[in-house]
Amino acid sequence: MSTPHNNANKGDIAKTVLMPGDPLRAKFIAETYLENPICYNTVRNMLGYTGLYKGVPISVQGSGMGMPSIGIYSYELFHEYDVDRIIRVGTAGGVADSVNLRDVVIAQAACTNSAYANQYNLPGTYAPIGDFEMIEAAVNAARKLGIKAKVGNILSSDIFYYPKESDLPKWAEMGVLATEMEAAALYMNAAAADKKALCIATISDCPLKNEFTSAEERQLTFIQMMEIALETAYFFEKNCM
Repeated sequence: MSTPHNNANKGDIAKTVLMPGDPLRAKFIAETYLENPICYNTVRNMLGYTGLYKGVPISVQGSGMGMPSIGIYSYELFHEYDVDRIIRVGTAGGVADSVNLRDVVIAQAACTNSAYANQYNLPGTYAPIGDFEMIEAAVNAARKLGIKAKVGNILSSDIFYYPKESDLPKWAEMGVLATEMEAAALYMNAAAADKKALCIATISDCPLKNEFTSAEERQLTFIQMMEIALETAYFFEKNCM
């Protein structure tokens, strides 16, 4: 079985999938952390791999950038490949004063300026939230690894380059920690499919402070985020086998 975006066969993909936006980051995770990783997808170079992490199967696949892209890939994983859990691992821009470069943020919820929820024809405003059990597992994993992760609300925006003065300070006033471009769609897809999802993000820049990380610093920080996600995935795979 395959889809227009994924040439994996049924059974090639584990029940838990890590999803970085960059497919090369998926390749890095697979080759660095998974035992005997097998590439199951090369369509559009959106690479996907399955291997063993501490003896349990874990998959990792790129999602691309933005809510439409992660919306497609996560939908297919949930509905066509029987994936139960997706953990987004990506970068975010720090918004709150308390958030600094290289911090790891676990997204309890995801505000959005996107119209993605319109497809559900809901009589109100939907609030996309992460799965509590996954949040709890990620927090515990971070503590065991000695990583101080912040838990809170983020903004999933359709805008990367704001054409006028940024409205990010207004989101900060409402307690939003960071901004990225995918989590809200992932959370909505998971809710609609009765599946589980979580976003773990690393702060790669703080636009309101005009602070940015170097490529080397981003690589080192990504590793912390990956390890939290892998330990979270391991927890569920071990306990659900």
